[in-house]
Amino acid sequence: MTTLNCFHCGEPADGDPPITLELQGQQRHFCCQGCKAVCQTIHQEGLTGFYEFRTEPAVTPRELTRSELDRIRELDHPLVQQAFVAPVKAGQEAQLLIGGITCAACIWLLENHMKQQPGVQSFTVNHTTQRARLVWASDKARLSDLLIAIHELGYTARPYQADEAEQALKAEHRSMLIRLAVAGIGSFQSMMLAFPLYFELVSDLSTDFVDFFRWFSLLVATPVVFYSARPFFTNARRDLLSRHLTMDVPVAIAIGLAYGASAWITLIGGEEVYFESVCMFTFFLLLGRYIEVQARYRAGLSGNALAGFQPSVAARVLNGEAEIIAIHQVQPGDVIRVRPGETLPVDGEIVSGESTLNEAALTGEYLPETRKPGDTVHAGSVNGENPLDIRVTHAGAQTRLSGILRVLDRVQSEKPPVARMADRIAGKFVGRVLILAPVVWAGWWLAGADNAFDITLSVLVVTCPCALSLATPTAITSATVRLRRLGFLPTRGHTLESMNTIDTVVFDKTGTLTRGELSLTGQAVFGSLDQDTCIRIAAGLEKHSEHPIARVFHEQPSLTVTQVSNHLGGGLSGHYHGRAVYIGHKAFVAEHTSAIAPEDEDAQGMEIWLATDKEWLARFRLDDKIRDDASQALQALRKSGIETLLLSGDRSGHVQQVAHALGIDRAIGEASPEQKLEVLEQLRADGHRVMMVGDGLNDLPSMAGAGISVAMGTAADLTQLKADAVLLNGQLNSLVAAIETSKQTRKIIRQNMIWAFGYNVCALPLAAAGLVAPWLAAIGMSLSSLIVVLNALRLSRSNKSTEHPEAPLGAPEAP
Repeated sequence: MTTLNCFHCGEPADGDPPITLELQGQQRHFCCQGCKAVCQTIHQEGLTGFYEFRTEPAVTPRELTRSELDRIRELDHPLVQQAFVAPVKAGQEAQLLIGGITCAACIWLLENHMKQQPGVQSFTVNHTTQRARLVWASDKARLSDLLIAIHELGYTARPYQADEAEQALKAEHRSMLIRLAVAGIGSFQSMMLAFPLYFELVSDLSTDFVDFFRWFSLLVATPVVFYSARPFFTNARRDLLSRHLTMDVPVAIAIGLAYGASAWITLIGGEEVYFESVCMFTFFLLLGRYIEVQARYRAGLSGNALAGFQPSVAARVLNGEAEIIAIHQVQPGDVIRVRPGETLPVDGEIVSGESTLNEAALTGEYLPETRKPGDTVHAGSVNGENPLDIRVTHAGAQTRLSGILRVLDRVQSEKPPVARMADRIAGKFVGRVLILAPVVWAGWWLAGADNAFDITLSVLVVTCPCALSLATPTAITSATVRLRRLGFLPTRGHTLESMNTIDTVVFDKTGTLTRGELSLTGQAVFGSLDQDTCIRIAAGLEKHSEHPIARVFHEQPSLTVTQVSNHLGGGLSGHYHGRAVYIGHKAFVAEHTSAIAPEDEDAQGMEIWLATDKEWLARFRLDDKIRDDASQALQALRKSGIETLLLSGDRSGHVQQVAHALGIDRAIGEASPEQKLEVLEQLRADGHRVMMVGDGLNDLPSMAGAGISVAMGTAADLTQLKADAVLLNGQLNSLVAAIETSKQTRKIIRQNMIWAFGYNVCALPLAAAGLVAPWLAAIGMSLSSLIVVLNALRLSRSNKSTEHPEAPLGAPEAP
């Protein structure tokens, strides 16, 4: 029998009765009424080109529930719109995050569909970030109506709000890019004028023509020094005031002296100017720093990973009525109302209502917990299927979530040994350079040399730590390019340099070694219906629920079930072909069927039962599945001599089960964020060099307490932003490739450092002897930097170990 697929989304269209629609003389089949409605809308608006242009199937549309509609309508409130809507000349502008986009045709459909909505003046979607810019006339259309129009096509839309950290990264990235461009233009222009003079490519130049070249070079170099090189001077001033010398001090002195001397010679006359050296020196230094900023910038742009946004408003209940207020106005003792799907903004106690809460952000527990009046709840939890009235006990900085962030800040304020050692080496090196320059000047001045300043400048430029400052960041960036292709993104400069010393990897469980979501892991049939029919009936019932358990069945093909009712804390009931059917916990189903219940089996996970009023039909087992590549990755780590440890806040027996399945000898469950940090600190005290891999806010303190922290790509924005690396593709095998690459990175860094120091040691006597002109010193410094960069670029080439990350560390490469 030929299986029919939905014309719109490609899912099986084998419903009973079949859902069809005649289009252009052909009978089209659909999996649900939602797909049929979207297809009709597309044809009515003349956008049938969508089906010709698309390269991927569309997302199956889902009917919005009443609570979801209420949340969308709330976005019309002026107080809520303050966070993501701004007035513009044409009307109002909103930044949105669009979900469900599968290909470029989706964007074409959305943009053309929205242009036909009343009040919309422009609507554009960025395919890379999936962010949309909507400009509309608020007097002609409500924002909620426009968002509902997006949902009706099968896509999702929610406000996009960049957090403060991301805004700071954007500003830093933009500023650095402009500074680099100015320095690059200045370098090209000044070198174009200087080279013909240096190498006598142009002869018989008059003095006036040479002076013109110098004045033009001064004009070109001035914005490079006062704008592009400004961060070096600012940092050098800070370092001198704090008496903590870094590379910026000799860099600022070299740029300042070279520019000052060149400007003086241009004004009163002299032999040499060094404008091209100043511009080139600034450009190379900025290039290395820009590469590092670029990596942090990309890591910080993780808005698409948000599962929701932190509440900026709350619904305060007064005399039974809810009013919207800003979150900073909430006080202890207030009663606030939290609707289904919303994130709790405060700690408190439930006054009325009963619902399930997903507390994974705080505990790591993936299964939702039922909470009823009198229970304590915490900020960061996500409400399930029913509204709750909560009396506030702690708000703002006093919540448990804020406490976790304070622990994180305390841990991050403590520098790791690697960073302290690097600071000591840099300080000593800079100190030697600053002492050496005036000694050379004094010696030549006492000897009566006329070119004492030129010689001193040559010493300062030739020994300037340009290659030394590029040695580490360029190697790390080349390795980062290599790892980005594997989905592993380091976000700190020290990450790859430090990873090669790791001897212990600590894993969180939920969302790290496991998928972090409930999945259908088993099914047993007891009644007269077959397995396929049972799961379709279950999906037909559960599609009427927002409960996290119900989402497991949302992707399954369904049969039509009517008169569906939701029974709080129990399950769902409905009618299928005139028979009453029930799904939910065993106790709930047993109350509604006259048949004797089947015997339970001892197994991990959660059981959901399906029955009619006369017979038991099926049992569905739900659990959090282990990632497909977890076993291979952990086996490769163990073969390389790296210990593994499972550290989870999960309160179920699933922790030990996962540890046994993956061969992990030591597993710790029911650990709070503070206890996780204690375990990490104890490991460090025992001499272990630790990497922590996690994905939740509750992992942040322990991740910060580890030598290296890695966040999964599905982690919350804050977790990714605070981690030392992000596993973008969620493939644990990439960890193996990252550690192997870190060893090669360390080798390259060592080679670069040896070259940089060796070059300075060899060039210093020549410059101090007056045998190296300042322009030649600048060229030598640039060539030294170029060699370092080219050596580092070798890291960006792929090899066998990274193409096959599941291979054990240290395995020989195939020729």
